Amino acid sequence: MFRVIFLSALMLLAGFASADENSVRQLIAGKFPQGKLGGVAKTTYGGLYEVYMDGDIHYTDEKVSFLIIKGQLIDTKTSLNVTEQRFRKLTALNLKDLPPPEMAIKRVKGDGRRQLIVFSDPMCPYCRRIEQEFAKLTNVTIYVFPYPIEKKFPGTTELSKAIWCAPDRAKAWDEWMQKGTRPTNKATCATPVDELDKIGNKLGISVTPTVIFADGAPMSGMVSAPDMDRLMNQTPAH
Repeated sequence: MFRVIFLSALMLLAGFASADENSVRQLIAGKFPQGKLGGVAKTTYGGLYEVYMDGDIHYTDEKVSFLIIKGQLIDTKTSLNVTEQRFRKLTALNLKDLPPPEMAIKRVKGDGRRQLIVFSDPMCPYCRRIEQEFAKLTNVTIYVFPYPIEKKFPGTTELSKAIWCAPDRAKAWDEWMQKGTRPTNKATCATPVDELDKIGNKLGISVTPTVIFADGAPMSGMVSAPDMDRLMNQTPAH
């Protein structure tokens, strides 16, 4: 009997929590009808509600009497950036949807126990800059998927294929990205470049570089070595 009452109480409390979130969701939708609302979740911090809208995390109260736009919620006891962790979870890609490792240019540094996946365009300036950050990392396996965006950088597709067809594609990639030395061989072999373009488009990857961590969390654009190091250390190995 006690078990039935206890379970009923839990269900009732869960119903109240859900009702609160639904109420906040309705208020947000009413106040921001043009916003693309992804979800609302009650946090354990000061009665705040997390609002995932237009691709960003915001915070409000139960009456939506204010909206903290793109605020960073930090747990002062643990120094954990709660917003960052939640954003990583909300935007994480399904690892099963990513291309297989054999379609990547693989480089192992140190013991290679950590993992980074990168969609990169050889003619993208930021892709070349982030290679300097990769050089500062240790104990990581980096999988680079050549992802040329021809509209932005004419000729980048042919360059990507030539690098792939080089006798040592990892060395050819480094030579080009670090020194600007173009491979002398021609792009006459079978490459995964066209298939990677289809997969990347399906995943919604439109910015290079896009770095994906072992938990599927993506980061678009430049990321510093210290930030990559910190985030890799917070990510369970796969």
